Amino acid sequence: MTRHRGALIALVMALGLTGCALPRGAGLQSEVLAVAQEAGQTPEQALQDADFGVYSVTRDSLPLIAEWPAVGLGGLPWIRRQEQPASLLIAPGDVISVTVWDAEQDSLLAGPGQRVAQLQDMQVASGGTVFLPFVGEIRVAGMAQNTARARIEERYAETIPSAQVQLSVTPGRANTASLVGGVVNPGVYPLADRDVTILGLLAMGGGVPPGMTNPQVRLFRGEDRYGIALDRLYDDPGLDTTLVGGDRIIVEGEERYFLSLGAAGSEARHVFPQDHVTALDAMSIIGGVADDRADPQGVLILREYPVAAVDADPTRGPPRSRMVFTIDLTTADGLFSAGNLRIMPGDLVYATESPLPAARGVLGLVGTLLGISNQI
Repeated sequence: MTRHRGALIALVMALGLTGCALPRGAGLQSEVLAVAQEAGQTPEQALQDADFGVYSVTRDSLPLIAEWPAVGLGGLPWIRRQEQPASLLIAPGDVISVTVWDAEQDSLLAGPGQRVAQLQDMQVASGGTVFLPFVGEIRVAGMAQNTARARIEERYAETIPSAQVQLSVTPGRANTASLVGGVVNPGVYPLADRDVTILGLLAMGGGVPPGMTNPQVRLFRGEDRYGIALDRLYDDPGLDTTLVGGDRIIVEGEERYFLSLGAAGSEARHVFPQDHVTALDAMSIIGGVADDRADPQGVLILREYPVAAVDADPTRGPPRSRMVFTIDLTTADGLFSAGNLRIMPGDLVYATESPLPAARGVLGLVGTLLGISNQI
């Protein structure tokens, strides 16, 4: 009789425990997606009236979702490479040095017994000209070095028939580009010719220091601003744009991020490690889901679209500003589809709790209590 009374007490205690919510680290999928249901409404009807929409990520829904506006990507334009001749065009501010060889006995330029005249460090004026003795003003801006040399020699030949000219150019500000930051050695670098590219200039600056997450290249040209991920420059040589004088370049770490919460492998803020991150990439980044308590059929991606993007026609935009995408990691379609759903900056990856651990916990308590009752 005493044993039966103990078993009854244990059963009552177990039933009481089943009515209590055991501590959990995340909500169940049914809890997260729950909406207020009015009298006479079905759950489906209540969900239609909710202030958020729910889409399962499958082969069928992916083309539709892909047509919706991107959120938070904020992409800057970029300039494709335009191959240029490997020669420098002289510009105002450049410094030129001219050597004139004169075989005449009585040279106009060289001193007695001299055959060479050195005309050093002459800066090209804002009008594009330089002044040369016995020649006067001569325009050199916009010319390649060999063209300017031939032009100067031609002019000197009018008064010194035997003159031969050598010309060297030191680039001025108009023929330099600036590495502002994000490299080992920032500074102002001369553009040796018209075909210097972004990657070539970064190499001059010692490259990007290790440890920078998904480096982003920013190019400032006059009032215009351009941007691209460094990895894309590596992958596509056609994007390694040619620089022009006055360009300013800065390399900065990635700022876009997504969040992970719930029964995920980690609850944290994750900076995009690459330019394009899919839901499957995100699962790998956060360490998957917790094996002992997560519901692999209930991974949720929560995203908020601008109100202006909302459209009653789902082929043009999301039906709600707040959208929840559900992913089933237990099916091939769910896994393949997760690999094609792009994560947007600010997305929340939420791993819901499985109801099974709570049930196991209650059953374990019942077993424990029954074992105790058998000893009463």
